[in-house]
Amino acid sequence: MTPIAQLVSDETFRKLAAGGGGSEVMAGLRAMQLLKTRFLIRGLVLEARAAGHPHAGLAARAYDLLAEIEAGRGEPVEAQLGHPAVGAWALRTYLSLKEGRATGDDPGRLAALAVAVAVRSRTACGIRLAVDGDTVVLPGLGRLATPAGVGGVAEVTVRPDGEGAELRFGRSQVRVDPTRDGDGWQALHRLPVSSAFGPVIDDVDPYRWNAVQTVEPRLSRSQREHWTSCARDAWRILTSRHWTVAGEVASGVSALTPIQAPAFGQNSATSRETFGTVALSEPQHGLGMAATLAHEIQHAKLTALTDAVDLTLPDDGRRHYAPWRKDPRPVYGLLQGAYAYLGVAGFWRRQHRFEGGARAFRGQVEFARWRRAAYRVTGTLMASGGLNDRGQEFVKAMRGTLERWLDEPVDLAAAAQARREADQHLQAWTARNARG
Repeated sequence: MTPIAQLVSDETFRKLAAGGGGSEVMAGLRAMQLLKTRFLIRGLVLEARAAGHPHAGLAARAYDLLAEIEAGRGEPVEAQLGHPAVGAWALRTYLSLKEGRATGDDPGRLAALAVAVAVRSRTACGIRLAVDGDTVVLPGLGRLATPAGVGGVAEVTVRPDGEGAELRFGRSQVRVDPTRDGDGWQALHRLPVSSAFGPVIDDVDPYRWNAVQTVEPRLSRSQREHWTSCARDAWRILTSRHWTVAGEVASGVSALTPIQAPAFGQNSATSRETFGTVALSEPQHGLGMAATLAHEIQHAKLTALTDAVDLTLPDDGRRHYAPWRKDPRPVYGLLQGAYAYLGVAGFWRRQHRFEGGARAFRGQVEFARWRRAAYRVTGTLMASGGLNDRGQEFVKAMRGTLERWLDEPVDLAAAAQARREADQHLQAWTARNARG
């Protein structure tokens, strides 16, 4: 058992397996992810030195500065280390150094993180910063335009000033304010949803999402206002009707990343690399955003858990039907989908009771369809031979929750519509994959 696995108590495992968890469980998962990021950063500093990377010295000095700041005031260091894009950069950079691959993932970027922490903690310091191109991203804070003539490795002086700091590059300077844009500076804007939940919109960091071809450019002011309006409505729905989900979202989602919309509907996703980020296309309304968060927080919980506790055996190559996908899925992907749709079913189980008319009917259809779909897949998983003992225990608990929900009544017309949609999906899937 790994040291991180020891942080998952039996009670936490049981709560997650039943489909829930709450804010305290999510806080524990977040703490494990932060510990992982710390290990990766320490590892990449050592690997950069061992590999003789040209920016190994930058990384080592940045690491020392972070340690100095944390010794006096740890909160800003922890906050910036917990920014999702930092974890993605640390993982990719460590692996590229460890495996000797030339990927362009630069350990010297740790200096930019140190500058961000210095700004956030109001620490005056000097540091050497790697500058590649005409902008530098300070992870978790924003993006600055580098002064003309600055390139390669630049000496930077951080001077706290008001809400932010002045960054001096020789005789040139850029003022950095975490709360607003400025001349040569683009801040990561925070959605002012509530005191408990106020994620940033990360629309600048190159590590903000693993599929860079799908990310949207920086949002305009009017777009941010629309996102804020939807997020406030979503938060009202979650806090008034879905308290456990609201606690998990508040504790586990710190960033939203805009991605491209499909031709119809919306896109949303989470990634193992960027714990704390939900990537989504422009929301249409608060209800849809609330359902999206209820869906994606399930993926986040399961991904964080499986970083510490294996639930599946090595992939044996077999693929299985998933009632929410067009393609056959391996066991781990099937487990992720079943767990997510357990959350979707749970959301509509409550939500349809608060709706009227067509929305109430649609909510019952969603509940009826996804409880049955997720229940079916738990059976597939338990018979697949692809789960280890802990995985069998986990899926059995999921199945128990769903089995209880199957007994809850829904409108007969809604149940019939759910069956029709499920049958149509299976028929289309069978035809498509029989051709393949």
